[in-house]
Amino acid sequence: MKALVVGGTGPSGPHIVNGLTDRGYEVTVLHGGQHEAHFVRPVEHVHVDPHFAETLAPALQERSFDLAIVTYGRTRIVAELLKGKTRRLIAVSGSAAYAAPDDPRWGALGRPSMISEDSPLADHPEPSRFAHLIWLTEETIMRAQREGYYQATIFRYPEQYGPNALANADWSVVRRILDGRKHIIIPANAVMRKRGYPENTTHALLLAVDKPDASSGQIYNIRDEHQYSRRQHIEFIARRLNHDWEIVELPASLAGKVRKSDSEIEYDITKVRIQLGYRDVVAPEEALARSVDWLLKNRPQPGGEAEQQLGDAFAYDAEDELIREFRQGIARAEAVKFPTVRSGHMYRHPKKPGEPWKPLDA
Repeated sequence: MKALVVGGTGPSGPHIVNGLTDRGYEVTVLHGGQHEAHFVRPVEHVHVDPHFAETLAPALQERSFDLAIVTYGRTRIVAELLKGKTRRLIAVSGSAAYAAPDDPRWGALGRPSMISEDSPLADHPEPSRFAHLIWLTEETIMRAQREGYYQATIFRYPEQYGPNALANADWSVVRRILDGRKHIIIPANAVMRKRGYPENTTHALLLAVDKPDASSGQIYNIRDEHQYSRRQHIEFIARRLNHDWEIVELPASLAGKVRKSDSEIEYDITKVRIQLGYRDVVAPEEALARSVDWLLKNRPQPGGEAEQQLGDAFAYDAEDELIREFRQGIARAEAVKFPTVRSGHMYRHPKKPGEPWKPLDA
């Protein structure tokens, strides 16, 4: 059996390739050549830019595969060129396929925090052309499935963390600890939403490989089963690195000055759990520990490409000033006087028969 992996050298790529070779596939890895990865067995490498038809078409000419997994490049172009060249296509997409928060199709309450695969999609170029192109890519793949070119499955990936992850949010924490910071700013009540450790997301893809009939024509959300607040992540990392500091929670509009805001979408993964039997293969605490340890050994260059992708300026003087101004504002706000409200539990707690409801301090 022959398999094509487009990408293959990113955070989940080696796990995909190794999983396929373990299943007896002869694997070809097609990627741009900017990065290489170690695989447990030798595989063919095809170095070509996967973003353009004019570079991809010659590389795929007169080739055919039993399976193609597309994790990189312009998936819509790859999917079109693979018509007639593969019997099975598994593609990676993302949450941008879902409609904007103010789309009226979400209903009177707006977009919920937990969304399933059948939620409204970005099927119109406004307000985001990028999101619309993600939807168009998914539609192109599923149209090819309906037309019988191949069996297709799409996974909407979460934010990846861990070894080789791009824009790994854990670096925002680790670098501040290495720099000796005594404060870290986070959005109040912020949840680290839809995170996925590469071995876990890969496990989902390989479940689709193993269950072609069940997954054919399906789109799945995927993330780690258990999600935690940003505070919990930071406290774990600080304990692991034996660092003591204060976590300062600010309104999201202020905390967003420190680092670009994360998506507020949380994936419902009920479908992939039921249909494919997905369960995490790496527990959250082990995954986060591996992520931290890898970052310590592979520190991004300060101000370099990785930090720019992360959207974190590490502007410590500005952070300190923001905290001072916020605390002064809080002090002034706390000085505002409110009348005392006499309140109590909504149910009566009578001390004698027939006694009516009354405030607890009455």
